Amino acid sequence: MWAHAEYIKLLRSVRDGRVFDLIPTVADRYLRKRGRNDLEVWKPVRQVRRVRVGQTLRIQAPRPFQLHWSRDDWQSAQDKDSTATLLGIHFLDIPVAAPQTAPIRFTFLWCDNTQWEGRDYEVAVRGESVRETKVRHARA
Repeated sequence: MWAHAEYIKLLRSVRDGRVFDLIPTVADRYLRKRGRNDLEVWKPVRQVRRVRVGQTLRIQAPRPFQLHWSRDDWQSAQDKDSTATLLGIHFLDIPVAAPQTAPIRFTFLWCDNTQWEGRDYEVAVRGESVRETKVRHARA
């Protein structure tokens, strides 16, 4: 039945000259690239290497954590607890603003067993802001 239904939707799309079951809001987001570009997500299975000034670095993990982090090569550090979501994902946002140039360094203290991760992570900061990148791409 599923294949038959897909075939009928395809025929309807051909007849109409446009996709029959297109969701305009979703199509607009992806076809016109209007989604968020001010958020860069780091997670254990997707360890981003850099973030731009003007973006927010979101550190995400599958369990509760306290993030021990620094934006000045460990000259100073901050500790902050993650926020839980209803999906069982825990996150913490770090805004990256000018004149930030040093990498953001961090490690995890896992709250469920009070254990340190045992290693540091680093995300480089690019000086070009999100807005400057948009302007440069618009001119190209």
